Amino acid sequence: MKKWVGACQIAAVYVGTVIGAGFATGREIVVFFTKYGFIGILSILMAGFLFIVLGSKIMVKAIDLKAHSYEIFNQYVFGKSIAKLMNIFMLFMLLGVCGVMFSGAGSVFEDHLGIDKNIGIFLTIGLTILIMIIGTKGVFAVNSFVVPMMVLYNFIIMTQSLVAPNFADTFFHIPEIDNGWKFFFSPFSYAALNLTLAQAVLVPIAYEVNDKEIVKWGGIIGGVLLTLILISSHITLIMLPNVTQYDIPMAIIVQNMFSSIYFIYVAIIYGEIFTSIIGNIYGLGKQLRRYISLKMFWIYIMIIAVVTLISKINYGTLLSFLYPLFGYISLLFIILLWVKKDKIDLKK
Repeated sequence: MKKWVGACQIAAVYVGTVIGAGFATGREIVVFFTKYGFIGILSILMAGFLFIVLGSKIMVKAIDLKAHSYEIFNQYVFGKSIAKLMNIFMLFMLLGVCGVMFSGAGSVFEDHLGIDKNIGIFLTIGLTILIMIIGTKGVFAVNSFVVPMMVLYNFIIMTQSLVAPNFADTFFHIPEIDNGWKFFFSPFSYAALNLTLAQAVLVPIAYEVNDKEIVKWGGIIGGVLLTLILISSHITLIMLPNVTQYDIPMAIIVQNMFSSIYFIYVAIIYGEIFTSIIGNIYGLGKQLRRYISLKMFWIYIMIIAVVTLISKINYGTLLSFLYPLFGYISLLFIILLWVKKDKIDLKK
C-alpha cells in the first residue's frame, strides 16, 4: 500500500509539472492538437504513449545513474561533451518556460479576476518562496491536492461537450489550416518539450525516492493521467468557436457553460500553473547548487528574479513562440532516450 501511495505522489508531481501554464489554460493544447480537429485526438494518443514509456524510463534510469540533477542524466543521454551544451540549453529553456508560467499566473488574475497582473505575479512569487523553503514535501503536498481537483473538474466540464447536439460533427471535423503538415510532428515535439522540461523535476525526485518500482508505476500512472486529461481538454476545446483566438480558452468555456463554478475553475487553473512553477524552480535550484556556493534560499531568489523579468513579456506571445521552438529542439532528447541502450557508461 505504501508503494502505491508513493507511486501516486510521483504521478501527481509528474502531471503537475507538465500541466503548466499552456496546458492548464488550454492554449498549449490548442496550439499542438485542437487546431487540427479530429487528427488532434490521434496525435494525443501518440503523445500519451511517449509520456508513459519515456517518463518511466527517465526516473528508473535516474536511480541507476544516482543522478541528483538533470545534468548527470544528460551525460547519460548525450555523452559528456554534448551534454554541456544541452545543459546550457535546458537552463535557458527552463527559465523561459518559468517566465511563461509567471506571465500566465498574472494573466489569470488580470483577465478573470479583475486584479492587476503584477499583484498576481508577486503573490505567486511569495507562495513559490514558501514552498521552496518547505522543500520536497511541499512540492508533493501541492501536487497531491491540485492534480486530483484538476482531473475531476476537467471531466465534469467535458460532459457538457459530449451531450451537445453537434458534438459528433465537430469531433470528426478536420479543418483547413496553413502548414497542416505540422500535425505529424505535434505529438513528438509536444512530448519532447514536456519530457525535456520534466526531467529537471523527475530526475531529482526519483533520486530521493530511490525505489525503481515506485517511480516506474508513478511514471505509468502519470502518463495515463496526462493522456486522459489531454483527451478531455481537447473534447472540451473543440466545441469553442474560434478557439485559437483566446489566451485562456478553458476559462472562456467554463464562464459560458459552467458559470456557477467559474471562480473555482479559475483557482484550479492558477493551481495548475503554480505546480509547474514550483517543480521547475525546484529542479533548477538543485542543478545550480552545484555551481553557486550560496544557500538554497538565495539560489531560489535569484531564479525567481530572472523569471519575473521574463514574465513581463506578453503571455500569448511567449507561449506561441517559445513552446513550439523548444519542442522541436527537444526532439533530439527523446530520440536518443528512446534508442539508448540499457548499459550505463558516463566515461564516454
